[in-house]
Amino acid sequence: MLTSVLISVIAGVACILFAIIYKKNYRVRIAVGIIGVVLLFYGGFSYGAMNPMAYIETFDTGNKLQVKYPVKRVQVVSPVDGDSVSCRILTMGVYPETLTNDIWVLLKPSDNKYYPQSDYTNTSYKENGKWQVVTRFGGDQGETVDLVVYETDAAASQFFSETIATWKAANDYVGLTMEELPTGAAEIERLQVHLAGNCRGIH
Repeated sequence: MLTSVLISVIAGVACILFAIIYKKNYRVRIAVGIIGVVLLFYGGFSYGAMNPMAYIETFDTGNKLQVKYPVKRVQVVSPVDGDSVSCRILTMGVYPETLTNDIWVLLKPSDNKYYPQSDYTNTSYKENGKWQVVTRFGGDQGETVDLVVYETDAAASQFFSETIATWKAANDYVGLTMEELPTGAAEIERLQVHLAGNCRGIH
């Protein structure tokens, strides 16, 4: 496919050059020039179809708390309790440098089920005492959602990662009941936020 695209582009350029150089018959020049432009458009469109631009996810941030140092426990810095949030936000926090467990954010909307949040690293990204994870809300405008932070051992992290993979494969995000949460996940902070807009069905 790439070869045919390259041939189309080269032929298009050749046709346009011919139309510019050829002086004897203006009708031939116009016809060949049009063919050249069409071939260039075809080549460009075909290349774009084979190599689409990567989807860039956009997200907002909520209000932020002032961090008190030294950090002695995992904390959420943003959003803050009672925040009105967009459908996609970056949940951020801090953790003590001695922490070895993973950090997971789970959302609990009005259906009372839990939805682990992840980006491409699955667990929240941690570096130099700060952590973050892209958090995606679903629900109606004004809905109250619990944002719950857990410290997890390796087994609990694996459970959440595999759960997300299963949901994605089935395109069916059914949520977890409280009883289904792994024993290696310890809740360390819970806050409530409100949806600023309608987020139902947009993910």
